[in-house]
Amino acid sequence: MPLLKPMLVVLGLSLNATAFAATHIQLDSSSQGAVINKNIYGQFAEHLGRGIYEGLWVGPDSSIPNTKGWRNDVLGALKALHVPLIRWPGGCFADEYHWRDGIGPRDKRPVKVNTNWGGVEEDNAVGTHEFFDLVELLGAEAYVNGNLGTGTPQEMAEWLEYMTAEGKSTLAELRRKNGREQPFKVHYFAVGNEAWGCGGNMTPEFYTHLYKQYTTFLKTPTHNTPKWIASGGHSEDTSWAEYLTTNVKQKMDAVSFHYYTLPTGQWDVKGAALKFPESEWISTMARTLAMDGFIRNNKAVMDKLDPGKKVGFYVDEWGTWYDVEKGENPGFLYQQNSLRDAVVAALNFHIFHQHADRVRMTNIAQMVNVLQAMILTDKEKMLLTPTYHAYRMYVPFQDATAVPLKLSGVPEYRLAGVSVPAISATAARTKNGELYLGLVNLHPTQAESADIHLAGITIQHVSGQLLTANQMDAHNTFEKPHAIEPKAFSAEGKNGRLTIELPAKSVLVVKVQ
Repeated sequence: MPLLKPMLVVLGLSLNATAFAATHIQLDSSSQGAVINKNIYGQFAEHLGRGIYEGLWVGPDSSIPNTKGWRNDVLGALKALHVPLIRWPGGCFADEYHWRDGIGPRDKRPVKVNTNWGGVEEDNAVGTHEFFDLVELLGAEAYVNGNLGTGTPQEMAEWLEYMTAEGKSTLAELRRKNGREQPFKVHYFAVGNEAWGCGGNMTPEFYTHLYKQYTTFLKTPTHNTPKWIASGGHSEDTSWAEYLTTNVKQKMDAVSFHYYTLPTGQWDVKGAALKFPESEWISTMARTLAMDGFIRNNKAVMDKLDPGKKVGFYVDEWGTWYDVEKGENPGFLYQQNSLRDAVVAALNFHIFHQHADRVRMTNIAQMVNVLQAMILTDKEKMLLTPTYHAYRMYVPFQDATAVPLKLSGVPEYRLAGVSVPAISATAARTKNGELYLGLVNLHPTQAESADIHLAGITIQHVSGQLLTANQMDAHNTFEKPHAIEPKAFSAEGKNGRLTIELPAKSVLVVKVQ
């Protein structure tokens, strides 16, 4: 990064410029934060509903234009996100997935039942080779989740050998017979998924013993060794991070963590994706902001045990989870995606940036047609969701260096006994020294006034994109796929200062010049 003069930025925001004091957000570029690992913007594709089949994979013989079976329209959209990493094959599916079912001629692969998700047939058309075609077509890194629940140490070890072996072993030759001469590059490998739940209903102690047993036999060439990920806890639970960090001293590069935002906080009735009341808007915001506390609590435990921060804390499942859309298979977890989801995504980006010293990967659930998806499809049709647009707006933050923020006087948004800060902000410098600001107005009905002053530097202008809409549940449909999408935004400075009005329920990303 080029040398930059220390700079103080003061950003003033107010709920009502005539009635409230401005919120101040101070940035001091002489104090650098952590690098925001690009994999914080990672994706997740599980064998679940239409998340892979139809949503991503149509097969090479499909009338839908495709490359090696992967649909071209979806590939093009994902390339625009600079997708850095994809997690596969699950999720809960991973702990019932046997990798040999997904290699060899597709017409000879066994057909299984997806017992976790809908009880539908799984023909294993997408397996190891197809997955690596996808990540290579997107220029992404590969995160493979191994089967601990119903697998064996031998099965897991042999899968890694099949993917990475360079010599003339039987498994390396089998890979070549199936069409891949050179080894696959495995960047990350997890031993099981949600061991506390669908992955085996284990205690941290029991899982830790299994983790150490399995990883003893997981071997790869030294230049193709993945980062090893242990299945960790969820929500407010810190016991998994504590026990694993205490008791595993080798072959553990990260502990995973899962948290989903449910408007009601109840799994039986989570809340609707559309036509929800404002009370569920604010409850969703409050519940998603809880991510910050969960990360802080786990970091506090890990910082004591691992002060050098050698072990990462990977939030490899997160996002909104609503009641399934009417008429859909309940096991397919298909839900619409609105402006509310884009605001949730941006708020979590800001949290992850703040904790980028330990949080070096996250994976939103999921990429296409499942939960908080980037993309929805209906046969040959495709649309981009508000969450997709949020990811695209925040592309400049990938591998940028966080600029620490100090906020004061932040107005509160209150409703029905719930209170959240009305404003969230993040800032970072890219590798070429450009300064980007991300701002979110959580209030669904009230605009915020932003008065920006950069001490010692004259602001010429800011430019970027603004995402907002009139309705809280504004969303795209196959009939109206462009109903909500970002609009170009720019503002000019005057006498070294800049005033911006941030609309209600909006996400804004700008470059400061």
